[in-house]
Amino acid sequence: MRVTAVLVAYNRRELLQESLRALAAQSRPVDRLVVVDNASDGGIGEEAEHLLEEWGERARFIQLTENTGGAGGFAVGIAAAVAEDGIDWVWVMDDDTVPGPDALSGALEAHKRYRSTGQDDLAVMGSRVIWTDEQDHPMNTPKAKIRAGERERRRAAQAGGMEIRSISFVSAFLRAPRVRELGLPLADYFLWNDDFEYSARLLRGARGLYVPGSVVTHKTVKRGSSDQDPGPRFFYEVRNKLWVFRCSRALQGWEKLLYSAATARRWIRTFRASEDRAQLRDCLKRGWRDGWRTSPRLTRDVLRDAGVPVDVMYEIERLSKLDAR
Repeated sequence: MRVTAVLVAYNRRELLQESLRALAAQSRPVDRLVVVDNASDGGIGEEAEHLLEEWGERARFIQLTENTGGAGGFAVGIAAAVAEDGIDWVWVMDDDTVPGPDALSGALEAHKRYRSTGQDDLAVMGSRVIWTDEQDHPMNTPKAKIRAGERERRRAAQAGGMEIRSISFVSAFLRAPRVRELGLPLADYFLWNDDFEYSARLLRGARGLYVPGSVVTHKTVKRGSSDQDPGPRFFYEVRNKLWVFRCSRALQGWEKLLYSAATARRWIRTFRASEDRAQLRDCLKRGWRDGWRTSPRLTRDVLRDAGVPVDVMYEIERLSKLDAR
């Protein structure tokens, strides 16, 4: 199994250094590495290039000319990864994700155990994500798949994991052939819910596995869930969640109903926790308006003037044709 790691960076110099050191120290080496810098300030791009020198030809650095958000950065990095032949898994993470030394080997061992029990229909795997206190990070702890069958649950348990329906981009393993079949994350999401939509899209009709034996640390400022006060980013939560429910083929109808109800409950908790409810109301109004009146643009159109290398842009153009299915 060949694995390309994709790391998206923006303005976090020390965390980027730590994440790159952790990737270089994996007990099972990463085969390839793609680092996408989202137009960071202060020469971080040059420093990242220097840190990648020890990787030699195994690494590629892509410096974008504008900040395309996590959604755009991951679309670029994933496209660069699957453009190469022979890649089986794309391992994605932000620059505040620090993989433990056995994060990669733990995931691949789980996949090996899964293959030994039946059809290899695994499309996505997700690591156990902890915070700096070594407790599970509530922002990135997945829930068991709703309506998973007994056989599916049993296979996941035999592989040492749990069946899932979606996963965050904080250490997600994406099956490269599945990516080539279904396309890229939608860059127009910018941030929030892009990973939910994309992983659910890859997992519709396939299988996903949460792997506790693959551990990473998500070094957010606070240990909290996504319903804590998000400030102005709440606009993206509202707009993008409506895009998922209206425009995406990732979820079945009954799933959209369940997730819509869960979203409403989460938004209520968000308002209750907020110290600036006027700001959240404004975000809700604008996000609700745009979520109903607009649809996400094709990823190729969003990224066309962002400084994407020609060969990667060619792959994005090809895969973006799948966005409109």
